[in-house]
Amino acid sequence: MVPVIEVNHLSKKYELGVSRPSEDSLRDMLMHGLRNSWRTLRRGSTTDQNSSEPQWMWALRDINFSVELGGVVGIIGMNGAGKSTLLKILSRITDPTEGYVRLRGRVASLLEVGTGFHPDLTGRENIFLNGVMLGMTKAEVLSKFDEIVAFSELEKFLDTPVKHYSSGMYVRLGFAVAAHLDPEILIVDEVLAVGDMAFQKKCLGKMGEFGESGRTILFVSHNIAAMVNLCQKGIVLQQGQLTFEGDAKSAANYYMGAVSGEEKKNRSHTTDLWSARGRLPQFRPWLCKLELYDGQAIALDGEMAIGSTIRVLLQFLLHQPSANFDARINFVDMYGQVIFAARSTYDRDRNWGERSGQQEMICEIHDLPLTPGEYRIEAALVIDEKCVDYVENAGHLKIVGSDFYGTGKIPSVGFFVHKQSWHLK
Repeated sequence: MVPVIEVNHLSKKYELGVSRPSEDSLRDMLMHGLRNSWRTLRRGSTTDQNSSEPQWMWALRDINFSVELGGVVGIIGMNGAGKSTLLKILSRITDPTEGYVRLRGRVASLLEVGTGFHPDLTGRENIFLNGVMLGMTKAEVLSKFDEIVAFSELEKFLDTPVKHYSSGMYVRLGFAVAAHLDPEILIVDEVLAVGDMAFQKKCLGKMGEFGESGRTILFVSHNIAAMVNLCQKGIVLQQGQLTFEGDAKSAANYYMGAVSGEEKKNRSHTTDLWSARGRLPQFRPWLCKLELYDGQAIALDGEMAIGSTIRVLLQFLLHQPSANFDARINFVDMYGQVIFAARSTYDRDRNWGERSGQQEMICEIHDLPLTPGEYRIEAALVIDEKCVDYVENAGHLKIVGSDFYGTGKIPSVGFFVHKQSWHLK
């Protein structure tokens, strides 16, 4: 059978510190020009003595894979691995430096919030615009119009210019159009993370139906559990290279092992959150630092036994006086599922009143009941019920086996342990 997608010796090289190549998107070139203007103003001169020699970066290097008709493939990798660059090439937004891609079928892409929308047009008009961009006729778009509107749940805002939409509304409309205009190949980036949980679940369900109907999906996500459940095949990218290709579960295990190994290199009880890489782009820094200690206030080296006490110090900045702030910590397994959530608003004795400036809070959790495994710690700050900062890679913790029950049996199944008793009647 002839593959629907063929990727052969695909490479993409970017030149750093100079004008971008002509094949890049207009948006990329405009952003690069603005950055150069800003650097020139800061230097006070039009030349940079330190950048006379061009520097090159390979975003992708010799990528090879194919996808059969009806294949549902998950692409995973750490930030900067080349996932978005690969999808831009597959979506014909940018050209490769070397190699080529063959696509056999109509492609619909959802890569960034608002991709393919004209901000001054209404939601209704943009549905037809997207349809035309996908090669549909007006009659074809009309036949799917009611389904698109119903799925997006944006009927009240259909005649509002999309420039007034929130990012979540953009995603709703964009995904609804991409999924309902009958493309043979659907390419979806991490953009679904912008939507609310209910809509994400709805989208994943639609993608499942899409795959079952014999059409092809390429799915990029940091939600490893969703990738394993949705995809048949997984591809792992590391520093622009394809390092693993196989079934989805094996790809997830390989990726988690790579992440764990990378984190062990620089593991410390302290994480600088102010400049953390795991901050989502819509947030500016409020969180400053996270530190991990055991019950005796001794710094944790990244490991603790089942049922031990942990103290998490979270330092953050309140840019304006506030009494309604909530520091949050999540313990997340390597599949991206939140296993345990701690919130300062859960403390019945909170009485700290209005505060401003730099703050430090300590969350002490007695007998942390997580079973053995690797866990990631997320940190967030919420003010007046609105999340103002969120870092998804705020820390790392390994729970090691211990005789929690005092029976010599080390628990290994499930998410948590709990004291229990059994009696024969």
